[in-house]
Amino acid sequence: MGAGKSTVGRELAALLGLTFIDSDTEIEQRTGVSIPWIFDLEGEPGFRARESGVLDELTGRDGVVLATGGGAVTVAANRDLLGARGVVVYLYTPVSVQLQRTRGDADRPLLQGSDPEARLQALMEARDPLYREVADAVIEASGGRARNVARRIAETLQGDVA
Repeated sequence: MGAGKSTVGRELAALLGLTFIDSDTEIEQRTGVSIPWIFDLEGEPGFRARESGVLDELTGRDGVVLATGGGAVTVAANRDLLGARGVVVYLYTPVSVQLQRTRGDADRPLLQGSDPEARLQALMEARDPLYREVADAVIEASGGRARNVARRIAETLQGDVA
């Protein structure tokens, strides 16, 4: 959360001449409601089920850069899909940077509480090993412009993403 997946993903897609898709935006467009609304109504399990269905479809497409929601990797089937159907890049971002980037963002249902830093730390502890399990590359994304991060990804993966 707050790693810049959507921003960097758009830049990477532009660099590579591919189509950019954000799975959270896709879910919102299909349902006609916001992610926080889905969380409020269906809880995280309901959202994750919707997300898994969308990821199954989107990972079957060619020529795309796909930004997933931060928790997509918490579902084993999603990790399997992502790993089998594409090149996976983990944008590693320390909790301190995530906190700065997400502070006051009401559209992040998992951070709505009294201690967002503790929540981000708990999410990092749970998710970091999962990201690393499925990632083809781990890219530090805490500093620099999104375009520069996208260039580092393209250079790191070289012909794998083209």
